[in-house]
Amino acid sequence: MRPSSSLFDPVLARGPVPALLSDGSWLAALLDVEAALARVEADAGLIPAAAADAVAAVKPDRFDVAALGAAAAACGNPVVPLVAALREAVGPDAATSVHCGATSQDILDTAAMLLARKASGAILADLSGAVEAAARLARAHRDTVMAGRTLLQQAVPVTFGLLAAGWLTGLSAAADRLGQVRDTRLAVQLGGPAGTLAGLAPDLPARLARAVGLAAPVLPWHADRTRIGDLAGSLGTVAGAVGKVARDVTLLAQSEVGEVSEGRPGGSSSMAHKRNPVAAVCALAGAAQAPGLVATLLAVMPQELQRAAGGWHAEWRPLRELLVATGSAAAWLRDCLENLVVHPDRMRANLSPGPVDTGFAAALVDRALGKARA
Repeated sequence: MRPSSSLFDPVLARGPVPALLSDGSWLAALLDVEAALARVEADAGLIPAAAADAVAAVKPDRFDVAALGAAAAACGNPVVPLVAALREAVGPDAATSVHCGATSQDILDTAAMLLARKASGAILADLSGAVEAAARLARAHRDTVMAGRTLLQQAVPVTFGLLAAGWLTGLSAAADRLGQVRDTRLAVQLGGPAGTLAGLAPDLPARLARAVGLAAPVLPWHADRTRIGDLAGSLGTVAGAVGKVARDVTLLAQSEVGEVSEGRPGGSSSMAHKRNPVAAVCALAGAAQAPGLVATLLAVMPQELQRAAGGWHAEWRPLRELLVATGSAAAWLRDCLENLVVHPDRMRANLSPGPVDTGFAAALVDRALGKARA
């Protein structure tokens, strides 16, 4: 789960999501889950209140993230060494109350859901900005005539407002689905070693869910990875919707077309004349990474019996990378659309000779804008 850090991060990991999923953020989330578990167990009379207070008082800066990561290799996940260090930190009186009745997957899955919720919120914020920018473009260019293109060849005339309205509806639909997953499918995990709640109170998962602000599952979902599948699918759909818009921008910004340009174009190391649509290009780069990561998360969904032998472990890196790639794509697209410059004169000049009849394009734009406002 260690994030990469390189010269490429400003390009391929733009926006707030990488920081939300840093090693430090993972450590803080794991400790938050242990503290929340201790509090609800104390409320249920399973451990002393003083022990819960001791767990909650331990802060992330007490731990060496690199050392925890190195120790994780010996046991297959970072929760085992973290729990050992946490027990040492709280002292002998509270040590037996740390991680009481839980298993490593309970803590790590719940932490992952907490971080996915934060990251999804950041992605949705950038999508909202992109949707608003697309709506402004649709409204401003409701009647701006341009060539329609099918199979990359000129077809009949359309309007740029209709194209932007299509961007608006696609991005909105993808955002709606991600929002639904964030609000309903990101659930707490608590089942104990074999998902039976042995040594725990039957209502403890619901208590923990309320404490951390996640959904309460009907059953522990240690080997039921449909929640991860839903999250992966919704993120992949966002990436696809973002990629479609960015692809359109790169096509329309070609020198030979020149119908749009970015307000903050990038340059070239060897060709000073170039005005590269960098934000659209980078949005495409982020979106292009998503399908393979989604495929990996779907491929590891069949997990054995009560607990997986490798499939669960295979989720961690691609889930983080999928959130980062999708978040980067959304952040870049927002920048692209908020600064997009439209050239109606070039649109008109590029039209093939013949009558211009955009039919019901303006009415379709109004319909899309009305739906967005609703």
